[in-house]
Amino acid sequence: MAQVLRHVPGIRDPNVLVDAASRDDAAVYRISPDRALVVTVDFFTPIVDDPATWGAIAAANALSDVYAMGGKPLFALNLVGWPREKLPMSLLGEVLRGAQSVVDRAGCLILGGHSVDDPEPKFGMVVVGEVHPDRMLTNQGARPGDLLVLTKPLGIGILATALKKGILDESELAQAVEVMTTLNDGAARAAVAHGATAATDVTGFGLIGHLRNIVDGSGVGARIDVARLPLLPGATELAAQGSVPGGTRRNLETIPVEFGDDVSSMEQLLCADPRTSGGLLNAIPEDRVRGLSDDLRAGGAPAYRVIGEITAERGVIRIGRGSGL
Repeated sequence: MAQVLRHVPGIRDPNVLVDAASRDDAAVYRISPDRALVVTVDFFTPIVDDPATWGAIAAANALSDVYAMGGKPLFALNLVGWPREKLPMSLLGEVLRGAQSVVDRAGCLILGGHSVDDPEPKFGMVVVGEVHPDRMLTNQGARPGDLLVLTKPLGIGILATALKKGILDESELAQAVEVMTTLNDGAARAAVAHGATAATDVTGFGLIGHLRNIVDGSGVGARIDVARLPLLPGATELAAQGSVPGGTRRNLETIPVEFGDDVSSMEQLLCADPRTSGGLLNAIPEDRVRGLSDDLRAGGAPAYRVIGEITAERGVIRIGRGSGL
């Protein structure tokens, strides 16, 4: 994608606060001194069998990019690709019902959308939100000494692959579904309130890919302790059985990270696991972490954990065990 985007001309409008150049989670455009629009889009093929659950996950995933910028969603537009000759439209109705249930929880509106006839079903959303320009979160402000806090467990991509392979049934994916349909609204509010210097949500490029965006955007380095990573139950065992998405190995091959000798191959896979509707990864000043943790607990974050720290070793991500954090 970087090779494609290099052909796109740069943006010179001073009201553009965030665009694709920084590989952040959403675009941000200032419309007044104290208000900016946050705009994002995401869609994907089914990752679970139940259509309403798929719709709910897709909605939470799309909303998450607005939360990752510290914003509040205002309204959404549905994006649908549907094989109308193969799948009944009643199933699409279930997808939309699931999405609506999550958008309602977010206090957001669905105002319309667009559909096309497609050989493979796809669903997602354009989401428009707002943020104060002085309080938005980006991937470019992390400072050496900040601690890294992750708010949802890893391993969703591995469990979803196990479902597709028939190793798991959908009932065994219940905890992962709960994580994926949990909104990042509380995590975003806590990050803003406690002075997060940088933030992103962990999705398709895995933990290492999205941490790489923070490291490159902020001109810093990072150190992660694998012993502190929150994991979904069974993720390590399923990875060992070969339930690994293709994107996981691509992430490992293309994202520069230095793994210690004490990091197992399964742990490396989990660090690169592409996921849907992941948690926020925040860089937080060390003296603000306790207050952040209290707010995350009160807000129902599924598995917040301090997993590492920002370093001054520019451009270098080191992942080891027992770092003493």
